[in-house]
Amino acid sequence: MRTSVLAILLCLIFLPKSYSQHRNRTSSEIYHELLKLKETKRVLYVAAHPDDENTRLISYLANEKHAQIAYLSLTRGDGGQNLIGKELGLELGMIRTQELLQARKVDGGRQFFTRAIDFGFSKNPDETFNNWDKETILSDVVWVIRNYKPDIIITRFNTEPGGTHGHHTSSAILAGEAFKIAGDSTKFPEQLLHTSAWQPKRIFWNAYNWGGEYEPDGDKKYHTFPVGDYNSVLGRTYSQIAAASRTMHKSQGFGATAQIGAGTDYIQLVDGPKFTNDPFETVKNRWEGIPNGQIMESKISEAIDAFDFVNLGANLENLLEIRRSLNLETGNEDWLIEKRKAIDEIIFDILGLTAEFNADEELSFPGKEIKSTLVFNSPSNTDIRLQSYTILDKKLELEESVEKNKPFKKDIKITLPLEYPVSQPYWLEEEILDNVFSISNQKSIGQAFNKPSLSGLLAFELQGQHFQYELPLMYKFNDQVDGETKQPFTITPEVVVHVGAKNVFLKKGKETQVEVEIGFFEDVISGKLTLDGLNPGQYKILHNRTDEVKKKKFFSIAIGELPTGTEKLDVVAKYTLEDGREFDQDIIRIKYKHIPNLTYFPKSRFNILNLNLQLSDQHIGYIPGAGDDIPEVLQQMGYQVTLLDNGSLTSNNLKQYSTIITGIRAFNVNENLANNMDQLLSYVKDGGNMIVQYNTSSPLLTNQLGPYPIKLSRDRVSVEEAPVKFDGDSRILTYPHRISESDFENWVQERGLYFAGEWDSKYQTPFTMNDPGESPKKGSLLYTDHGNGTFAYSGISWFRLLPAGVPGAIKLFVNLIEQTQDGQD
Repeated sequence: MRTSVLAILLCLIFLPKSYSQHRNRTSSEIYHELLKLKETKRVLYVAAHPDDENTRLISYLANEKHAQIAYLSLTRGDGGQNLIGKELGLELGMIRTQELLQARKVDGGRQFFTRAIDFGFSKNPDETFNNWDKETILSDVVWVIRNYKPDIIITRFNTEPGGTHGHHTSSAILAGEAFKIAGDSTKFPEQLLHTSAWQPKRIFWNAYNWGGEYEPDGDKKYHTFPVGDYNSVLGRTYSQIAAASRTMHKSQGFGATAQIGAGTDYIQLVDGPKFTNDPFETVKNRWEGIPNGQIMESKISEAIDAFDFVNLGANLENLLEIRRSLNLETGNEDWLIEKRKAIDEIIFDILGLTAEFNADEELSFPGKEIKSTLVFNSPSNTDIRLQSYTILDKKLELEESVEKNKPFKKDIKITLPLEYPVSQPYWLEEEILDNVFSISNQKSIGQAFNKPSLSGLLAFELQGQHFQYELPLMYKFNDQVDGETKQPFTITPEVVVHVGAKNVFLKKGKETQVEVEIGFFEDVISGKLTLDGLNPGQYKILHNRTDEVKKKKFFSIAIGELPTGTEKLDVVAKYTLEDGREFDQDIIRIKYKHIPNLTYFPKSRFNILNLNLQLSDQHIGYIPGAGDDIPEVLQQMGYQVTLLDNGSLTSNNLKQYSTIITGIRAFNVNENLANNMDQLLSYVKDGGNMIVQYNTSSPLLTNQLGPYPIKLSRDRVSVEEAPVKFDGDSRILTYPHRISESDFENWVQERGLYFAGEWDSKYQTPFTMNDPGESPKKGSLLYTDHGNGTFAYSGISWFRLLPAGVPGAIKLFVNLIEQTQDGQD
């Protein structure tokens, strides 16, 4: 995806210092960091999902008020849709986590999360708390407040149910309750082993009026922020910073254009003492709470007043004096530790230092020797003496004086212990329970992402002061297009187990096989493959082969019959080495240029489905939309599937396909489809079968979604257990599989979304469904005959249900495919 020049510039300007991607800041940026060093205000912004945050207000508070501001998102966006690829669920949550981190690099904020999993759309907080354990998520919000210690809290949403996502309302409810109890040491006392109680001064709602200008309630106390203002130090308006930040939410298609001109944001007081002019009134200046704080604050002011933008080295003495005073202060409060790190980073920038710790490969595993290089360079005349580098508790003595602009390099060989943990995202290390991530380590809760897989500590001396500089191991290489590129160094299992299909369909009278691939990062190692979940007599290994060049072993396994009545069985493939070590994880890599490479290790799990599917010999044409895995599932069933991503969509060319299926949101993103809808309808009229999956109501590339008018709505049924009532004995429900109410059991996340709201009377609706307390919805599935063919539009979440191996949903979707009039004759 292309990135605007403005977005790139803002990413550079507002990239906070990170030891993994060190970039020396310009003099104006360093001056800006000094202004932030002086300020001690802290703000916590709370909402439910990635993209809920108000990047304009965050940009203003971080860069105009110089406050430390963090966004607490209850979820990682796991339940949403993906505009840029096929990743959904946990993988989408990983992408959106990194998109939030990239957004914070632009707007200057920080990022936190709770353990809540985004389970899809929720219409009210009651439904939300039926899916989340409220006490668990409340404890997480309290934990973040106690650790981060904000002076004020701002919620994106209010506590009034209705009119918005139930997760949204729940985020405001939880923030309000946490505000009241975070300072009470009797609440969640186990947390106080690691932190201390904290009472924020006030909590606000970031008031808005969707579709119009917010009009303050005269009975409410509120404050306005001029968020459209221009920052002369940074050379950008806060609207421009905010737009670049929001554009980082690329998986949601949230590219933003900056508002030109003045803009206003409102915060309305919800709880806490009233104020006169400033929401931070009576908030304690943290410098005044430590013995020499006022002296240090005065020294920072002097450094700001005397700042030399041209000769940066002239600022060094003032900065070293500030650092000396900060390090003499005995306090270990988090905010003070952050100030110490901040002054170090400012000094590094003043001197233009470069420090890197690079590996010669991106992936490695415990037990393997890693070749790495430590690099340090100073372009200044300042005397710097490298003292040591400590990695894996081993201290390498350096004792080397650094010459001006002559890089110091040292090759270092590292061998990871066999028990060293792999680079699994910490929230995925344990089994998930009831829409909440299981995280045993209290200190990990709230954190955005893992710490680097491997880091070292560089110690050096500068003008009598001792510095320690943490350097994570990175994989650095030159990309032919992008030039210098760095990716996180990642630790994998030594052996990975990949199953060829997530869903294995048993076929009556035919031998069913599953392929399992064992991958080795070094040498091929002998071992035994087993399938946990099946008895030894229910499967047999037909043959296996070893490819020494590719470092892989390939197994073909025959699956026998399952016990009578078993429709679905969960199985894990496991490879056991002769020394007893067991491996049962696959490796999944996610690569997009706007975020770092992502790697995780799911269980090598697959479903065995015993559904006795009645399939005709069909060739299906699949027109991609925003990305889904349905083509693979259809192939696993036994259909022949061809992707029509760049193919001709003329009716003559389409005749070779028995059924045409459009992917999710295809009418939102696929211009070729929209431009050739007349050809597709001719295909249907001539005898074809067409199935259109859900599209969002806006923006649509064409309003012609079927042979007769269909108008989409925002209707959805978000409760997956919602009852379904059949409207007659429709052929959709009887051929070739008779569908019963039991086939709507054990669905995942939701029934469906973006149902048809209005439709021509020529369409039939086979059933109605609705969430508790709501009116029945008929628009989840429409179908009709058109000429000699058949057509269906469905908002049912097939893109979640089929890959998850939901038996009833699979049978119903097969019925849609088999609705060709030839098949009915």
